[in-house]
Amino acid sequence: MSAASRKPWPLRWIVAAILIFIVPYTFITLKYRKTGHAFEPYADMKAQANVNRLLDAGYRRLSLTAERPAVPYSASKLAGGAPAEASHTAGGLPSPLDTTLVDAPRLPAGYQNLIAPAAINMLLPSQIQFVCKLDSDKEQLGGAEIFIREGAVVIVPVFETISGGLQTRTKESVVLLTLPAGLLTSGTHTVTLVGAKESLYWKLIVR
Repeated sequence: MSAASRKPWPLRWIVAAILIFIVPYTFITLKYRKTGHAFEPYADMKAQANVNRLLDAGYRRLSLTAERPAVPYSASKLAGGAPAEASHTAGGLPSPLDTTLVDAPRLPAGYQNLIAPAAINMLLPSQIQFVCKLDSDKEQLGGAEIFIREGAVVIVPVFETISGGLQTRTKESVVLLTLPAGLLTSGTHTVTLVGAKESLYWKLIVR
């Protein structure tokens, strides 16, 4: 039979062949594909640049999840001893962190009612509680980034948007952060809780 007289495949067989390939491929793809966020080149490169700049500047970074207790802890229960005496300072990231991060983070306006221990055991976790002043009732404090360099500990809050049409009851939120055991070495550290208009700082002795 010549090529000119050869008949093309019937359409039904072409459709059947496509289905035979597509159905197993789709099943395997859905079952075994990796979960996680989609590849975003710009965001991923910026995140990697942040990591490199922090390492070059000598920083360690740790992400913490915030708790929002319904009933705030008392100073005697939370600090476990004498609470730290915090002082006020100008808002904004302290140097050299302000020039290290690729993007300046959004910050709360300020803080009040800070409860933090003046001294901790390095082998045990410790907690910090404060009231955070928010600019919007459409978001809340979801956690914090801790930046550690030599004797300086910088706490930078991280916001999260409230989904749907929900909103917070108040723009002042009680926040509890737990620092894991072994995070800090023994010695005296200066801790700064960074705000946009005003920050708090205090001395922390680690034994």
